[in-house]
Amino acid sequence: MDLLKLAEEIIAGRRLTRTDDFSALLDGDLDMLCTGADRIRAALVGEQVDLCSIINGRSGRCPEDCKYCAQSAHNHTNCEVYDFLPEDTIVDACRIHESEGVDRFSIVTAGRSLSGVEFERALHAYETMHRECPNIDLCASMGFLTAEQLHRLHEAGVSSYHHNIETSRRNFPNICTTHTYEQKLETLRAVKAEGMCACSGGILGMGETWEDRLDMALDLAELGIDSIPLNALMPIPGTPLENLPRLTEPDILRAIALFRYINPEANIRLAAGRALLTNDGERAFRSGASATITGDMLTTAACATIRSDRKMLTDMGRRVKPAPGQS
Repeated sequence: MDLLKLAEEIIAGRRLTRTDDFSALLDGDLDMLCTGADRIRAALVGEQVDLCSIINGRSGRCPEDCKYCAQSAHNHTNCEVYDFLPEDTIVDACRIHESEGVDRFSIVTAGRSLSGVEFERALHAYETMHRECPNIDLCASMGFLTAEQLHRLHEAGVSSYHHNIETSRRNFPNICTTHTYEQKLETLRAVKAEGMCACSGGILGMGETWEDRLDMALDLAELGIDSIPLNALMPIPGTPLENLPRLTEPDILRAIALFRYINPEANIRLAAGRALLTNDGERAFRSGASATITGDMLTTAACATIRSDRKMLTDMGRRVKPAPGQS
């Protein structure tokens, strides 16, 4: 199969389905694959790079048994533990990221879901950010929320909801047993039904096969996911996956390109594991990636990271949203 010809067919409107032959994506020349993926990205997403940042709104003591996670109560890590952060802390962080020209800001909370008083506190924080930070979009990542909760978030100014499927349906029981893959899909269907931007991806390098990665990409395409964060596992001591080998850069690049061919109009977002990539992901941005998570939740260091990302992307000829007051 001619990968560049396939890229042109996708640009012209073809969409890959489970009936297609994917052997070229899995085994074909990597440089050709990445070139084709970048052409798809340029034609269907454009040169603008979407930047998002997060704050860990509640940390640790998670009852779910996800085998990669430092915040799971089932694992034995030195994870910081705290309840939902004060609103002032969250809003101040949002202001800082808005001033740096970040596109969206998300509160991420540990646990199966956010509920009760803490959910009400989150809603109020979002209302405040929506009112006081008009130049940044708002996202939430709070686990298995109900349709009513998603609607209330939407009304409070949240336009995107993040909920990773993590891996393929086949591999999921090897990664988590306290909730199911289908529950993940049900939550994402509710996000789409609410009319919010759906953000969902997962972690590469958790013992899955290339066929698992392919299945994951196809599931996301079938759901119509708008933003796909791809993490490369950084094994954490004290978790069941602590001894897994780290992915190589060629494997990460092939995965990014594969996801771009199958999800041609989505934002393919670099997330954890950028340290495994040349120049913090420069080659990945030439292999189909169109977005990234930036900053690291610590304000001074976060600003430095955002600025270095902006410089790298600008030097590549890509565009980022100007920070307020900048042209």
